[in-house]
Amino acid sequence: MSVLHTAGVRPRHVKLYGMLILLLLVAANHQASSRPVIHDVPVEEHLLVADSEARSPRALAPEEAWRELPLRDGLAMHGEPDMPQDFTALPYVNPDAPKGGRLVQSVIGTFDNLNPFVLKGIAAQGINTLAFQPLMARSADEPFSVYGLVAHSARMPPDRSFIVFHINPRARFSDGHAISAEDVVFTFNLLREKGSPFFRSNYRQVTGVTEINPLTVRFDLDGDNRETPLILAQMPVLPAHLIDAETFDQTTFQTPVGSGPYEVAAVDPGRSITFRRDPDFWAKDLPITQGLYNFDEIRFDYYRDVNTQFEAFKAGLYDIRPEQSAARWAIGYDFPAIADGRIVAETLPVGTPRPMEGFALNGRRGPLADVRVREALGYFFDAPWVNRQLFHGLYKRTGSYFSGSALSAAGVPASERERELLAAFPDAVREDILEGEWSPPEADGSGRDRTQARKGLALLKSAGYTLRDGALRDAEGTPLTFEIMVKSRDEERLALNFAQSLKPAGITANVRLVDEAQYWKRLLAFDFDIILYRWNVSASPGSEQINRWSSAAADRPGSLNITGVKSPAVDAAIDALLAAESEEAFTDSVRTLDRALLSGFHVVPLFHADGQWMARRTDIGRPETTPLFGPVIDSWWRKP
Repeated sequence: MSVLHTAGVRPRHVKLYGMLILLLLVAANHQASSRPVIHDVPVEEHLLVADSEARSPRALAPEEAWRELPLRDGLAMHGEPDMPQDFTALPYVNPDAPKGGRLVQSVIGTFDNLNPFVLKGIAAQGINTLAFQPLMARSADEPFSVYGLVAHSARMPPDRSFIVFHINPRARFSDGHAISAEDVVFTFNLLREKGSPFFRSNYRQVTGVTEINPLTVRFDLDGDNRETPLILAQMPVLPAHLIDAETFDQTTFQTPVGSGPYEVAAVDPGRSITFRRDPDFWAKDLPITQGLYNFDEIRFDYYRDVNTQFEAFKAGLYDIRPEQSAARWAIGYDFPAIADGRIVAETLPVGTPRPMEGFALNGRRGPLADVRVREALGYFFDAPWVNRQLFHGLYKRTGSYFSGSALSAAGVPASERERELLAAFPDAVREDILEGEWSPPEADGSGRDRTQARKGLALLKSAGYTLRDGALRDAEGTPLTFEIMVKSRDEERLALNFAQSLKPAGITANVRLVDEAQYWKRLLAFDFDIILYRWNVSASPGSEQINRWSSAAADRPGSLNITGVKSPAVDAAIDALLAAESEEAFTDSVRTLDRALLSGFHVVPLFHADGQWMARRTDIGRPETTPLFGPVIDSWWRKP
C-alpha cells in the first residue's frame, strides 16, 4: 500500500477539561452551522473522535484549521441539503415497510467477477450497492446531496480545498471488523492505482490524504472542481485487513467482505447471484437507511437475450421489470398475469434530465469530420414516421442533451452569463441555438418528405458533394458511404430504416450487426462511423462530462468521447460548470455546454419517454412517492 501522505495521531483522553471543551465545541458548532447535530453519534464521541487534541481552536496551526469548521451531516453541490439535521427518514421511503421475503430481478448477459471496482471482467449485479456502503449516501430526491453513513459527518471550507471525514465509530464490515481511517486511506490509494478508469479520473485532483486519527481522514484537493469533495463522499470503503493489493485488479469469485446491508449468499457463475440481508447491519437504525433494504433475500438471474428475459417474466420467474421497448410496452403486456391482476404495469415519474439517445457520428472518420455533413444527415431522418410506425407514438423527440429539465437550452435564449462565457468563441454556437430557436429537423411523417431532404442536400452540396452516377460524390469522385454498427435486432431495425431514408439522396449506409463484445471493443477504440448510443444524464452533471466531451478525452482510447468532440467552447463550459458556486451559475454553464454540443451536430437525436415504464408483481409493494431520480427498488418490499 502506498500513501500520498499519512500522519497518525492518537487521541488523548479528555479528563480535567473535558466538560469545558465540550461546551466550547457545541457553542462553536452552533454558531458556525445550522446542522450541528450528527445522527446517532453522541456529542461525546465527536469530542474524542474529531477533536481528540485537547487544545483551543485559536491555538491550532494553519494546517489544522479544519477543527474550527462546523461538523456537517449533509453536503450539497450547491446551497444546503434539503433534509433538516433531525430528519428521521428520506421523503421517498416508507419507514414502516415490512421486512422479509425474497425479490428476484433479471439481468441480460453474464458475469465473471465479484469485484465491481476494477476494469477486468464483468461484475455481478448488485455487489457495489448491496455489499458495500459509501462514506456518505446520495439522496435520490435531490440533484446532488449526500448524507452521513460510514462517515457520520464531514468538515469542508467554503473554497472546498479539502474535506475531512469523521468515521462513524459504529461502522463495521460484515466480518465484524471496525471500519477505520486506515481503511479509507487504503481504499483511496487502491482504487486510484488499480481501480477502474472512473476512479483514476475522478480522484486525480486529490493532492494528499492524511489519516489524522483512527476515525478521521483528510483529503486535500487541487483545482477548481467543486464536485470532487462530493465524489469522494461516495467512495466505497474496502477492508484493508483482507484485500491483497497486488491481485486486486484481477477477476475473482471470492466472497467479498463489505459494510453493506447484504452479504453474498450464493453464486452460480454467469447465471445468478443471491444476497442475504444481514439482520445485524450496523447502519440499520440510521435515518438514511430507514425504509430501505426490506427484502430478506435478493437474487439476480441472468438471461441471454431480451426475448428470453421477457418470456421468463410472463412465466412469473422474476418479480419486477423496467421496460425499455416502446413496442413491447404498447402491445406486449396483454398476457394472463396482467389480465387477472397478478402483475401491474405502470408509468412512474422521473424528474432527472432525459437521456440523449441517437445516431452518434464519429467526427474522426472521413466525411463525418465536416459539421455540414453531420448536420445534413439529420434532415433525412423522418422522426414522426419512425415514432409512429416503430414505437407506437409513445416517445417525444429529443432536442437537447438535458431534455426535460431546467438545464436544457431548448427554447431558452442564452443569458448574459452564457454570452460572456461564449464571447471568446464567437463561432462555436449557431445564432438560432444561441437564441433557443433551434429544434431537430421535423419531417411531415410521410416517409417521403422532400422539403427536408432538399435542405440536407443543400448542406452536402456546400460541403463539396454532388450527385453523379446515382451516388453523392466528393470532388475526387469518392461516394458518400457509412457503416452503422448495431448490437441488437431492435437497433438493426431502426438503423435499416435510417439507411433506407438516406438511399434516395445517393448516400449508402451499410448496417452491420455485431455481438456485444465486438461492439464495445470497437466503440472503445473509436473504430466505427455511426452507432446507436445512449447518454444517461445526471440531475447534477459534473466530472463525467470531461470523459464524454472534452478535447483531452477525444484522443484517449477507452474514453466516452465517442464522437470525437474537440471544442474549446465545450471545454470552457465544462470547466465553468465544475467551478460554479451557485445554482444559477451552474445552470448557465450546463446550458452553455448544451448549446456548444448542439452546434457541433455530433448526434442525430432520437426520442425519450417522459417516465419509467415498470411492471411488477402485485405482491411487491412500493412507496407512494417516487423521488427525483425515479423508482428506487431498494425502498420496495414484499407484502405480507
